[in-house]
Parts: sequence; C-alpha cells; structure tokens
Amino acid sequence: MEVEIISRENLKPSSPTPNHLRTYKLCLFDQLASPVYIPITLFYSARNENPGKKTGHLKESLSKILTHYYPFAGRLAGDGLTVDCNDDGAVFIEARVSCEMSFVVDEPDNEVLLRLLPFSPYRRHDPARSSADEDLVMLGVQVNYFACGGVAIGFCISHVAADGAAAAGFVETWSRFARGSASAADGVVYDCGSRFPPRDLSDFLRAMDPVDEKIYVPLPKEEVIPNRFRFEGCKITALRNEIRDDSRRYSPSRVEAVTALIWEALIAATTTSSQPPTLVIANAVNLRQRMNPPLPQQCIGNVCFLSMVSSLDEKTKNRNRLAKRIRQTINEIDDECKREIAYMGTGEWLDDLAGKVCGEFEKDPNMGVFYFVSWCRFPFYEADFGWGKPTWVEGGLKTNRTAIFVDSSDGEGIEAWISLNREEMGKFEQQHGILSYSTFKPSVSKNLQRLDH
Repeated sequence: MEVEIISRENLKPSSPTPNHLRTYKLCLFDQLASPVYIPITLFYSARNENPGKKTGHLKESLSKILTHYYPFAGRLAGDGLTVDCNDDGAVFIEARVSCEMSFVVDEPDNEVLLRLLPFSPYRRHDPARSSADEDLVMLGVQVNYFACGGVAIGFCISHVAADGAAAAGFVETWSRFARGSASAADGVVYDCGSRFPPRDLSDFLRAMDPVDEKIYVPLPKEEVIPNRFRFEGCKITALRNEIRDDSRRYSPSRVEAVTALIWEALIAATTTSSQPPTLVIANAVNLRQRMNPPLPQQCIGNVCFLSMVSSLDEKTKNRNRLAKRIRQTINEIDDECKREIAYMGTGEWLDDLAGKVCGEFEKDPNMGVFYFVSWCRFPFYEADFGWGKPTWVEGGLKTNRTAIFVDSSDGEGIEAWISLNREEMGKFEQQHGILSYSTFKPSVSKNLQRLDH
C-alpha cells in the first residue's frame, strides 16, 4: 500500500490564544501518563464529494476548534509540567492512498493501519529526551483519500494532555464544529491541576522508566502479536446471562462480562507447567463523573485511574467471580480514594510502589500488568464532519499485554485489539471461551457494505 503525502502544514488556531491562557498546567495524572500518543482512525465510506473541498472544510473547522482546545495547538514545555500554548499549531497532513479502502478493512493489519497516522504514536513525547519541535507536538491529523473515494482520518493526540475520553470528546466536538455548531466546546479546558495537584515525580519516574519502556515501546513484530476479536451483541448477551447471579442481584455490564472472559483465557494462556501466572489486571476508570462535584465530561487531561486486581486472589475462581471482582475494585475508587490520591505525598508511598513494581518485573521478566482500556460508549461513531458518520473506528496503542475495547459499528458488540507475545497468543486463541463468544480477525468490509445500503 502506497501512501503519498500531498501536503503537510502546522495548522494554527483561527484566533490567537490570550496571554493569560498561554500556560496550561498538567495535573498529577498527566505526569503519570506515558509520553506517547493516542492513535485513532475513523473510516468513512465513499461519497460524491470533491477531496479538495473536504480538506478545506476540515482545515477551516480544525482551526476554529483549536481556539477552544488551545493546548492542542501548543508544545510540551521543557519542564514537562506545562504546555506552552504558543499557537504553533497542530500537524495537518493530506495523503493519497493508492489502493481501495477494502484493502485495509478486509483484514485489518496493525502495520498497515499505522501508515494512516500522521506519525508513529509510539514516538517518545518527552522534552527530557528531545527538544525537537516535532517531538513536542500535541496533535497530529492525517486525512487519507483512497482510490475508491473512501476517507480515513488518522489522529495522534498527546497522551500527556489527554486520555481516551478526552480524545473522543475532541474528535466528536470538532465534528460538531464542522457541522456549524459554534457552542460545542464549553468546558473542554478545565483546571484539573487544582483537583489533582502536580508533584515532583522525578525519582519515581526514573525508577519506573525501565518498566515503562517494557510496556509502551513496541517490541519486534515477531514478539508481540496484536490481534482483533469481535464480540457480537447477541454473544455478549448470552455471556452476560451466563455470568449473572441466579438471584439476579448481580448482572455484569458488557465490558465487565467481556473483560472477565478475556481474563479467564489469559490466566490459562499464561500458565506454565512450573507455576501459575502472576497476572495483575488493570482497568482504566474515567473519573470525570465520579468526582464530587463532577468534572465536565469532555474536559481534556488524564482524568482516569487504574483499578487493579491480581489473578492470585483466592476469590477469583470463575467468570462470575472475576466479573464481580472487576466491579468491586472499580467501585472502590470513591471520592475519598480520589482525594487521597490527589493529596498524598510522593515520598515513601511512590518509592514503595516503584520498588514493588520493578521488583516483580525483575523476578519474572514475562510477568506484567495486563491493561484493559475501554472506549465503549465514547462518541467516536458520532463524528460526522458533514458527510456521514464513520463506518468503522479503530484505535488504541497495541502494546504488550493490552486489550483495547471499542464499540462495534452497531453499538451492541465490542471489538477488542488484544496484544500478547506469539506463544501466549497461540494459546489464548484456542481457549474455549474465546472460541465460543468471539470472531477472530473479522472483516470490516461486510459492515461497510451493510451500512452503505
């Protein structure tokens, strides 16, 4: 697949950022986010519109929305604690793809999908490692025009200033601006630093750097396999009914049910003859509506926290208990917990955390935290820039031992990109629950055709 870059520019906000907003302060959770990019690609079926007209429309509306999302038009400052909102602009690329869109979506391949992005999402976004402007950019967009007339818009959004919810909010809000809504960006820049004050994390981050590299820097393709599984809505309903208590006092959500199923399969796939696995499951939890008072739903920043539970817990024996443990640990992130997180000192607590995590990695190089990130119910499929809603949404970092959940196009199912090493993936794919409830490497083309007619 040949991707030809037609144009590249730094797109500036349509009006300058006021002086009193020139410095955007990061919060504690922003400090803890890995300095990489959140990748998202939206696919749109062919329409009878001029590509040049589409590009002009996108550029004009992006320039307008950047006046509201002004940190995304800035550069990460050298202190690593602030964004210089200097209006240097977002990277905007227009590209022509030689093949038809079906080549990409028939059997989506991660290496091919990466070519539709403005740059590698794994690029270290860290002023301590590089002062080059291209490494400090907060937002990149690449508009890809396929030979068939289909369009794919690829985004790279700085993880330092956004989590998945913030990224989804930006994409959907930009699309509303493109459709003429001038009041769509209220409350998107919120002072999260006042709720979660930043701390001196230099010692902690230095200790965690080898672990961070292991998790976020992509390993060679032959070592880590990212594969895509689809859980249809009807299959998830059956799974939820299986997991639900007979007393009906507990009924798992879609995400809880699929997470429990995958967790059970992971335990089996990572078990060796010598010892059971130590597999810590971490679920990213959006805190915006869990705060008291709640934060704006679309505000930028990493307003999320990880709920963690170990597979060695004696209470985790079957899918029902796995699902219950997931909900229990998420519910433990209450307002008191969030206040403790925000105001606890960084000394002994962080040193102890870094020591424990690094120690576990040293004892078992194959052991690690398995991350579940759910983008379900995020409004990606509402991103209509004036030529219809996307027919397929793909995104998330395909790093070792991660699962990224995105809604299927009908809103009922879940598509999961799961990354494991080759041996573990071979075992995982053969687990009974995975074979029973999911479709492996499903084609997207049928969905595109169905939605077009």
